[in-house]
Amino acid sequence: MSTTYSRSILLAGWLVSLLPLVFSYQVPISDTDYSRQICSGMWADSSTYIDVTFDKDSHGQLAAVIYEWSDVNYLGKTTSYVDNLPKTYICTTDALASKFCDESQLGRFIIDLPSNKSIDRTSFWSARIGFRSGDDNPSSGDESVSTGEPRNRNIPSAPDENTAPSRRADPDPLNPSPSGTLWYKETIHYNVRKTGYYCVAVVPLTVLSSDTGSGSTDVPFHPKYKGAVLFKNKFDGQLPATDYPKVNFYLAMLLAYVLFASAWGWLCYQHVQELLPIQYYLSGLVGFLVVEMIANLTYYRYLNAHGKNTASTVFLFVVAIMDAGRNALSFFMLLVVSLGLSVVRESIGTKMFKCQLLTGAHFVFGVLYAVGIVELELESTSALVLLIFVIPLAFTLSGFLLWIMFALNTTMMHLKQRKQRYKLGMFTKLHRILLGAVLIIAIFFVVSTTTFSARFAEDYAANTWKVRWWLLDGWLALLYFVAFVSIAYLWRPSANNRRLAMSDELAQDEEDAEDYDLEALELRTNTRVMDDDDDDETLVGNRRGGPASIAEDSVVFEIGDEDDHGSDDEDSRARRKHGRQSSGDGSRREREGLMEGDGDD
Repeated sequence: MSTTYSRSILLAGWLVSLLPLVFSYQVPISDTDYSRQICSGMWADSSTYIDVTFDKDSHGQLAAVIYEWSDVNYLGKTTSYVDNLPKTYICTTDALASKFCDESQLGRFIIDLPSNKSIDRTSFWSARIGFRSGDDNPSSGDESVSTGEPRNRNIPSAPDENTAPSRRADPDPLNPSPSGTLWYKETIHYNVRKTGYYCVAVVPLTVLSSDTGSGSTDVPFHPKYKGAVLFKNKFDGQLPATDYPKVNFYLAMLLAYVLFASAWGWLCYQHVQELLPIQYYLSGLVGFLVVEMIANLTYYRYLNAHGKNTASTVFLFVVAIMDAGRNALSFFMLLVVSLGLSVVRESIGTKMFKCQLLTGAHFVFGVLYAVGIVELELESTSALVLLIFVIPLAFTLSGFLLWIMFALNTTMMHLKQRKQRYKLGMFTKLHRILLGAVLIIAIFFVVSTTTFSARFAEDYAANTWKVRWWLLDGWLALLYFVAFVSIAYLWRPSANNRRLAMSDELAQDEEDAEDYDLEALELRTNTRVMDDDDDDETLVGNRRGGPASIAEDSVVFEIGDEDDHGSDDEDSRARRKHGRQSSGDGSRREREGLMEGDGDD
């Protein structure tokens, strides 16, 4: 027993020792990078920070600055107020000659502050960083030794900070910049106490040695470096701050789907003998949605714990396939429901193949879109590449929506002509749900288009990092959940829905009965000459010899005995009315319980 306990303690200790290795978002940097700046949003608390580290074989000198985006306007000096020239950001000999900076800023980023603002009231930390190699010492070279210290957690010689708690207790200044050249020894540490969008810029400096005995070439003095920038947020994990809200969001969505699936499963269990084919399909989709939410949550938790690797890429494709399958199956089921399958029609004929073909295309384009959204960087991706991922999916989506609306309107018109008020009410509610969803999609499309049209702006990422996940994933997932639950509620299992689906509603007043008689006779005549591929053939209740035709002959079209040919129209109408009322009372009570799920079981 004690041996097992000891092993458990050792295993727990080993796992705890691994935690610091994986719980931070890290970005590599090198002298070959095209972009010299690394930026990321940060969710801050009292223990968040940014660490900058360099490899031991790095050499040369760098200009480095760390700041929060709200101070970006103070970075650099305007080169010309006449010509459209970029700002001058580094204090070089040319910038010094142009009086953009003074000698104390040589080799550093230029910070142009107004006269009434001190650097301690900003988020800037800047330094000229040097790497020692061979027998280099602080007194050799072209710059004096720095009297300041880096923001390093492990340097006890810093005059104003001895331990991590004391640094947190002395927030003014929170991150003082060293003067002179900072010779790199250990990790550069930058405290973050405010949620925001933080950037780390590193620019290599080509320095000519002041030693006249050195070689004529300056190539050895061109810096070579490799390192990493680590953003430690208030959450533990390797996800960037802009993506971490997805973890909590998909957890909440999973709980919501599990609750809905439990309620749906209970209704199916209560009315298992009355389930329609469409309700079996819905049950399968409900189970698929729960599995899909589990896959999404697991993917982002894995990515948060292990970062991007081969396994996460494979996992991404699995999740993308499931997301695309969810969307394609949902639109397919919505389309066949709008065509009246299982409620108005037994079959939709050759249109089923067209529905399946559109579903397959939507599935393929959905996979491409889902992978592209995760893998592509919106700030650097061209509009043509984005359109390749978006336009095909937009076409299939538009095809689904237009066909669904047309089919739904046709079905509603047919039910209205047939005086099927209860079924018409169901499809009317479905129509309203879809119109509401389309309206919301249109609104968010305008908002998203406006937002993403500015993706090349310098401040786009800084302004949208908190809500980008919502614009790309969140609102669509929530809208789908609300629409799906609302539609499933209309087609929920109940005690009598099978009888309702397979029969026609009887007229409840005299005028409707007279109109219904003529329409029913005409429809029965047309049914005899319809082709098998015609959609009207599949109307439930219009088959010859079907249960609905029996109901029509025995109730709706009851005209009395054959011997009563001489009775006047009023007597005949009275007998028909009496027959309809006697059977209509029972039919009305039955309809009140249909599709409501409140029958006693």
